[in-house]
Amino acid sequence: MDKKVLGPSEVSAVEGVAFEENDVQLRIYMGEGCKHHHGHPLYEAVVLKARELGLAGATVLRGVMGFGADRRLHTSKLVDLMEDLPIVVEIVDTSENIARLRPFLDEVLDKAFVTVQNVHVLRYRQKDQNKA
Repeated sequence: MDKKVLGPSEVSAVEGVAFEENDVQLRIYMGEGCKHHHGHPLYEAVVLKARELGLAGATVLRGVMGFGADRRLHTSKLVDLMEDLPIVVEIVDTSENIARLRPFLDEVLDKAFVTVQNVHVLRYRQKDQNKA
């Protein structure tokens, strides 16, 4: 992981940026109706496992429309397909931490599309409200 910790003068020069680093973004595309894992929807099981492993964070995005390999349209406009809307689980962390999640994904994913890409991250810190 390439991390550039900014010094005090550099931090103030870049408003609110605490540091920059190169990390990895993992995206898991699945249907909302994907199989459950130990009583949890699959997307929830992935987030809970990421949390258990101490990863930096995870976000679940629910799409309003999409289609996958089966070419079947999933949309919130069709009542009978509303229960299988597209879901994306997104995690950004170090490559080492993403690699720790991989065995779990290999075990539980059976109908999903996964992308992994390098990303440049700017981490912002809360601006000091007391400074004028």
